[in-house]
Amino acid sequence: DRKVGNSNPGKQGELPLLAPASAMATVEVLPGLYLGPAGRGKAAERPPGITALLSVDSEPPGEVGLEDVLHLEALDQPGCDLLSRLDQAAAFIDRIRAKEGAILVQCHAGVSRSVAVVTAYLMKANNLPFEEAYTFIRAIKPDAKMNEGFEWQLKLYEKMGCEVDVTSAVYKQYNLQSLTERYSESQDLPKEIFAIDPNNIEQATNCELTYKCRKCRRLLFQSSNILPHDEGTGLAAFAHKRFSEPAPFHCNSRPGCTSYFIEPLQWMEPMLLGVIEGQLLCPKCTSKLGSFHWHGEQCSCGRWVTPAFQIHKSRVDEAKGLPAGALLSARKQS
Repeated sequence: DRKVGNSNPGKQGELPLLAPASAMATVEVLPGLYLGPAGRGKAAERPPGITALLSVDSEPPGEVGLEDVLHLEALDQPGCDLLSRLDQAAAFIDRIRAKEGAILVQCHAGVSRSVAVVTAYLMKANNLPFEEAYTFIRAIKPDAKMNEGFEWQLKLYEKMGCEVDVTSAVYKQYNLQSLTERYSESQDLPKEIFAIDPNNIEQATNCELTYKCRKCRRLLFQSSNILPHDEGTGLAAFAHKRFSEPAPFHCNSRPGCTSYFIEPLQWMEPMLLGVIEGQLLCPKCTSKLGSFHWHGEQCSCGRWVTPAFQIHKSRVDEAKGLPAGALLSARKQS
């Protein structure tokens, strides 16, 4: 169990026991770490001894008379990306505290954006789950209330072990969802959204599983391209649908996943741009592999995946990692 007390406050796995502050107040979260609204960064209004400022706001803080200042541009909107900048913020806070400085983290009202950043720091520095870190913040700052988008991002941060890993399935799925919301017209999607076509990679990693079109043997994707999801509730998730033939229905039945949900790859680009949904065809033999929908599709396990790029398992063959140079040969033959 983690201890919450005032012995060695700020030590990993421990949080100090502090009295709650009044609304809109600047509070000391840990020794050398303060949280409050914008305006308190000014010399006349900030707590004594502040040596650095971390501003999480739509506008820079202006001249504050401090040498160490970091501004993270962010709107207090659920779709705003804070996740990708949490490690940068944590490193900045750590650097200030390591040299026995004192840092103020602020946003306009001091209740959402700055709260999200400080909560993430507590999670990372004290090895705390999201709920425990956020509960601690709200106990000492009753007006703290981050928006639901930031809550979701911090839960993803927890899933990644409080370290942003852009190669992880968790981050890839998050990035896809963020880009889909940001670019309402699919023809405007940036090129970087498409992962490299593994058929064009000259060397495969031996630990990678590869997946080929069952008909023409064209290499389509690798295990690192798969975006796993939590298993749904099975047939119970489809209870709202009408089946043409009555059949025994068991809510506890778990059929499992019959498709791979993967990140979009370069060979899919001509099929995806300009349309919301459609079929995924093999780029070599044009046989149907699966389907896609930018607004999501339901897996056979019952889980809804957004956006969805699903390849039916019956349309591909799995193979173990190929030796060096094998993928280059495959590319030349395609």
